[in-house]
Amino acid sequence: MSSTGGPPTATPAQEPPPDPPPDPPPHPASALTPAQSPDPAPAEAPPGGPARIATDLRAALGPLTRRLRTVKPDGELTLSQTSALVLLDRDGPATASELAAREGIRPQSMCTIVGVLAERGLVSRAQDPHDGRRIVVSLTDSGRDGLHGARRERARRLTLAIGEELSPREQEQLAAAIPLLERITRRV
Repeated sequence: MSSTGGPPTATPAQEPPPDPPPDPPPHPASALTPAQSPDPAPAEAPPGGPARIATDLRAALGPLTRRLRTVKPDGELTLSQTSALVLLDRDGPATASELAAREGIRPQSMCTIVGVLAERGLVSRAQDPHDGRRIVVSLTDSGRDGLHGARRERARRLTLAIGEELSPREQEQLAAAIPLLERITRRV
């Protein structure tokens, strides 16, 4: 009987392993998406966790990107016009339909953009030497100069802000973060 009394004592000692199973229910609850959970878990997330970092990064980079895009030297171009010029500069001549597909817009919208750029002398249109039915759009020297001028102005403003706002130590920290941002950009 005493041996029977011993195992019941051992059984309560073995009850702590069953205690960890109550811990798993919080894990499934934390696995719920914010739409499934009435109270999202940002408060539970560690202060430096990936979700918090992503939120802070978007909050910091969004306004920076928008402000840099608003820099428009003389002969202002819209974001869509600038984007078309960037594609032509990076990828070479293309049809309006090809440009539209790359930008995710309708071909008619790209034809309008190309028309404005052609009127300003920033792009030229010519028949495709291999297929006379196709019109190929190319970046002109004026278009390239205008595009590079806008980039230079953005770079100048960013350089000035970094130099005036950040201490040398902070500039080193920012420089060290650039490879990390590039890795994230490739992954997104």
